[in-house]
Amino acid sequence: MRDFRDAKTMAKALRSGLEEQGISITHSRALELVASQFGYDDWNVLAAKIAQVGEAKPEPVLLQPGIPVIRIFAIDMALEFYRDFLGFRLDWEYRHGPGFPVYLQVSRGALILHLSEHAGDASPGAKVYVPVSGVEAFHRELTARGCRFTRPSLEQMQWGLDMMVTDPFSNRIIFSDREIKR
Repeated sequence: MRDFRDAKTMAKALRSGLEEQGISITHSRALELVASQFGYDDWNVLAAKIAQVGEAKPEPVLLQPGIPVIRIFAIDMALEFYRDFLGFRLDWEYRHGPGFPVYLQVSRGALILHLSEHAGDASPGAKVYVPVSGVEAFHRELTARGCRFTRPSLEQMQWGLDMMVTDPFSNRIIFSDREIKR
């Protein structure tokens, strides 16, 4: 379907159709008729509207960091690991009703994770890669705190120093400090 941006094409088609019937009008008159069909006072007003739309810039695509969804099987174990051990804050939790699986959000700094007991949301055994600065201090913090499910391990990689922890549901989180190279 045509709209007001097709006004010039519509004016040409109008002139051509009228000429086939033996009626001759100027291009200017055809433009004025098309403008009135769209409810504008004259061609100049419609032309300004067309120019205004033509100047509109497309909305930029702005990608945000993703939020990993991690499969859990027991909220108490998940909170012990993510909140009590890793130091995340429980932002919110949601259940459809009593006895239903929980879906919750935890965060620490700019890192946001969604934890879900819903079977179809994610698979256990996932790996999440998290860029971090201060991984050695984070390692000391976690080692001092201790956890019955995991021991944080440090490993020097080609790109920097990585610390891996494994949650009670076999999901691995790699905290990687790309700045440290020894």
